[in-house]
Amino acid sequence: MTSSELWTRAMADRYDAEETELSSAAVLGPTLAFLAELAGDGRALEFAIGTGRVGVPLRERGVPVVGIELSEHMAAVLRRKVDEDTLPVVIGDMATTVVPGEFTLVYLVYNTISNLLTQDEQVECFRNAARHLRPGGRFVIELGMPPLRLLSPGQVAVPFDVSERHLGFDTFDLVEQVLVSHHLTRDGDDGRYRRDSSRHRYAWPAELDLMARIAGLELERRVADWNGAPFTEESAKHISVWRKPV
Repeated sequence: MTSSELWTRAMADRYDAEETELSSAAVLGPTLAFLAELAGDGRALEFAIGTGRVGVPLRERGVPVVGIELSEHMAAVLRRKVDEDTLPVVIGDMATTVVPGEFTLVYLVYNTISNLLTQDEQVECFRNAARHLRPGGRFVIELGMPPLRLLSPGQVAVPFDVSERHLGFDTFDLVEQVLVSHHLTRDGDDGRYRRDSSRHRYAWPAELDLMARIAGLELERRVADWNGAPFTEESAKHISVWRKPV
């Protein structure tokens, strides 16, 4: 069992259409290059592979990819793009599900570790990554920095998108380290908006490093984006790489 919220069929069917920018060459190119270099001549395992936004083109680059995905509906969308023999996917949660074999790379993109809503589950996710890695292999996470510096006294919400067809803002539980992302999305031209929300447990880089140490992994690199920009106090997110000792 997992605390992750399960993606429905409706959410899965519209996911790719709503994330077209993330599937652009400008975004995917550096991501794929970064991951392919770490995978080398080995296999890659993607936790929470979703509809295959990253896993499918990484496989097309020649990297053997296996996925773990909690939502059968998200996996069904991926399966429209590639068959099971080309890119196997196991239905299960990323904290405990085990697939056969060893990997040179395990990775989690687009804030997905925050879908696990407890610290214990996030620790188990690191342990599960270490379990699948061969010695010298890497675990990679892409995770946004919680924008708590933008909260003034008494403020409860921070906007992250204000555009013509979408309004998005986060609210925070500072004790439990849980944020709720709220979305108002205009589906058509009749002026109506669809409201959605999702819960996430945010974690600071130092907390993730401790989780890695518990799992027997060592921090190798932390950068601000897939292009390798330096990570600073102003960075909106980080790409962190932990290595399993030889």
